[in-house]
Amino acid sequence: MNDATASPPGPRRPGDFALTALGLGAAALSPADASPHTFPDGGGWRTEIPSVESPEALSVVLKESAELDVPVHRISQGSGIWMLTDAEITEMVAGCEERGIELCLFTGPRGTWDTGASTRTDSGGAGLRARGHDALAGCVEDAVRATELGVKCLLIADEGVLWTLHRMRSEGLLPAATTLKVSALIGAVNPAAVQVQERLGADSVNVPSDLTLAHFTEIRRASRVPLDLYVEAPDDLGGYVRMYEAAELIRRGAPLYLKFGLSRSPGIYPYGRHLRDLALATARERVRRGRLVLDLLARHGAGGGMSPPGSRLPGELHRFPTSPEPSGTVRNH
Repeated sequence: MNDATASPPGPRRPGDFALTALGLGAAALSPADASPHTFPDGGGWRTEIPSVESPEALSVVLKESAELDVPVHRISQGSGIWMLTDAEITEMVAGCEERGIELCLFTGPRGTWDTGASTRTDSGGAGLRARGHDALAGCVEDAVRATELGVKCLLIADEGVLWTLHRMRSEGLLPAATTLKVSALIGAVNPAAVQVQERLGADSVNVPSDLTLAHFTEIRRASRVPLDLYVEAPDDLGGYVRMYEAAELIRRGAPLYLKFGLSRSPGIYPYGRHLRDLALATARERVRRGRLVLDLLARHGAGGGMSPPGSRLPGELHRFPTSPEPSGTVRNH
């Protein structure tokens, strides 16, 4: 290979060596765009396999990730805690703990399954948010039940539920080490919104997959809360496939969870055994998509900087006070 086509040292951009040789090279990356933040373990990124809806699907993910050598930091479920039996939750907790993986289960009732009509209008109404006191209570019940069974991460699609569970955590009504993850379905799309969700108790915020690279830089100037991003988004979240941007997304968005979703696949929420074959097949393919992203990062010299296996805590974050305090006082936890 001659000097004109030799790859530069360190991380490179896709196709850059050839395009530069042809006079089509991209402008140099600005160091000012890079995130100054990391996870507390020093890593810039972690991995997540979403939509793992049952113990059987979890077994498929664990087997496939071992065979394809895909490190997994977090496994999440989308149908809801109320769709799982105690025995199923206990089995999933044990399976994840054995591999040092954080298990994240979705809390309770949501607006799209409620009797209200507004979510079925063109405007979408209030979306997945918990409608009324009873839905809020259902989410709280789910949170208490799951944590009593050993679940350490709760997935949330409502700001009121987020604030309530954070207050419960602060008051000892939930284990102090419980982490709260905000769903992409109410994803924040500007720096102020991410900042507010962090202060309401979020330990990671799933941002929509259509945010631009510049949006990630803007968010990182306002908040260091870990972000979750579908590198490949399900169709109901846009179906975007951003594998070739993975390295730059990490550079700008760290600390970042790379989520391996699956486009061109039917939805499986709320999951039941009637969807078993689809759930198992898509769980297996999500892990394979993860392998593709990891291979791409390695090929571009950007495979380093991942958090060590078993890492789960977000580090120090800024919170609103959970009890009355003098005006202007802000506590950090």
